[in-house]
Amino acid sequence: MNDRTSALDTLVFGVDIQSGDVRGDSPSYAVVAFDGENIDRDVVSHRKLRRLLDREEPGMLATDNMYELAADKDGLVRFLEALPEPTTLVQVTGAERPEPLSRVASRHGVPYGKKPMEEAEAAARLAAANVGSAVTAFGDTTEVKVSRGRSTGSGGWSQDRYTRRIHGSVKRRTREVKDCLEKANLEFEVDITEKYGGYANAVFTVEAPPSEIPVSSGRSGDTRVEIERERRDGIEFEPLVKRRDRVVVGIDPGTTTAAAVVGLDGSVLDVYSTRTADTADVIEWLIERGRPVIVAADVTPMPETVEQFRRSFDAAAWVPDSDLPVDEKLHRTREEPYDNDHERDALAAALFAVDDHAEQFERISRKVPPDVERGEVISRVVAGEASVEAALRELRDEEDEETDDAEHEERELTDEEKEIRRLRERVDRLESHVEDLNDTIAEREATIEEYEDELTEAKREERREARERREVKRLERENGRLERRVEELETENDALDDKLERLKALWKLDHSNFSDVDTDGDLVPVKVIEQFTKDAIDTADAAFGLAAGDVVYLRDASGAGRSTARRLAEVDPRIVLRSGGGLSEVADRILFEAEIPVAPAADVTIQEVDELAVARESEIEAAIDDWERRAAERRRERKASMVDQIISEHRAETRSEGR
Repeated sequence: MNDRTSALDTLVFGVDIQSGDVRGDSPSYAVVAFDGENIDRDVVSHRKLRRLLDREEPGMLATDNMYELAADKDGLVRFLEALPEPTTLVQVTGAERPEPLSRVASRHGVPYGKKPMEEAEAAARLAAANVGSAVTAFGDTTEVKVSRGRSTGSGGWSQDRYTRRIHGSVKRRTREVKDCLEKANLEFEVDITEKYGGYANAVFTVEAPPSEIPVSSGRSGDTRVEIERERRDGIEFEPLVKRRDRVVVGIDPGTTTAAAVVGLDGSVLDVYSTRTADTADVIEWLIERGRPVIVAADVTPMPETVEQFRRSFDAAAWVPDSDLPVDEKLHRTREEPYDNDHERDALAAALFAVDDHAEQFERISRKVPPDVERGEVISRVVAGEASVEAALRELRDEEDEETDDAEHEERELTDEEKEIRRLRERVDRLESHVEDLNDTIAEREATIEEYEDELTEAKREERREARERREVKRLERENGRLERRVEELETENDALDDKLERLKALWKLDHSNFSDVDTDGDLVPVKVIEQFTKDAIDTADAAFGLAAGDVVYLRDASGAGRSTARRLAEVDPRIVLRSGGGLSEVADRILFEAEIPVAPAADVTIQEVDELAVARESEIEAAIDDWERRAAERRRERKASMVDQIISEHRAETRSEGR
């Protein structure tokens, strides 16, 4: 087969016997590969066909007779079991009672010829159009078995430990499989056989095909995982397309395409609209919901897009005499659900078409016998423009046609074929026994290797434990030393905490009780403010309180503005000691006007312990006296300056008047 560019979602193989017989003679097959556009043809043997399927993994393998691929039901089951996971065997001529391939091809407009290659091509094209039934011998349930990968033996030294380890491995592997199935959101049931030390086996029944199960079969160490699909009682057929009865379809084309599906009795089955899907997608959606008898539009003449849908289903057309008014469409669909105006228009078209044909449907139904499908007759009468009698006659003729060419009965085996089957089964049993013996030998060798590994590991573990004991003793000695050091540091810390608390208490004493600790009567507390800012003032106030009459020490007196100076003036301190830079002119003026003494901190001896400070009372009084002398001199200078200014202004006014 040549390389292809796929036009379908999947590749389809069509096959037909070219020569020989699958029951004995080496058959050759005409094979056609169809991807929706390209056709590849070849003639291959049965063995090469199997290799080709394994390599290409087509979505469908189509044939007109499934017994062209296997001699009997058992052979067919083996053939189905060996197919690649993505590949489905399709019998395009039907299920248990297949039709002739020529008739099926003619009904679906597929080219047909009697040569094997032409029949293979017809089968491929029909399967690509979802015609036919899938052949299966397996259900969607899969059995995943977790079991021992080697025998537990019949006894010996350390046998209990060996058995316990194997059962423990099966238990761990079972949990891993369970976690994988749960993460994949698969439904399953599990049957567990518990044994000494864990599990002997666990069987998961999973509601999914093997392709959807995230677990691989095989043997690993002490465990084995086996995956087996559920075998059905016989061969079963599933139609590729499961459709409802005959329906009436309404289409509203445009940027948004809408479709409505209505039963022949007027019941609304489904509505749909899309802005992105193409015509093929809408057709696929309709196929899944019924077989259209009538395709209707809400305007006249029928739009070309709607006509394309009608031709695709070979259905009858319906259009109103004139475009349906919006109010009539609203009234007809008032009791039906829809999401937008496009769905409403499509639904209205379908419902009006049903209304228009209601009497015709009733007349046809009265003439149809109970054992004949009513929808099929209505379709032939309405779409084919035939009479009821002619449609019934046509259906009976089709049922009476010879179908011997399409019957697939399993033939009776000859004595030679029975002997061949018996010998093959015996070979299978012997090969299975040999495999079991080889597994036993491998298990014995693995057991010896494991015992040697265990001995080596035991010696290694003993050495590791000796090293750990030495390390533990060393760490215990180091821990004792560190604990003693911690005790020493805790004692030192307690002493420092006591000292700090005493100093803080001393600092917060007011003037009345400060004398209790001032033995010589010449100490006064000093409250330190780090910077001349509002935040620093508030911080000091929160820490130890600022009150009128306090001695305040500005560690950095520079940079204060009007509001900051006023904030300090509100405290009304006894004196302000400054350092770290001079007061701003505005701050100096505000403090002076508030009659708050300001003196350099260098004039007073301040003793600090952390945030606590004290000074000599005599030095504070001296600083205050010095400020008062400077303040008196400053007031005299200010008064003299004001007098000079007044005289100057008066003289200036006199000179001005003299001119």
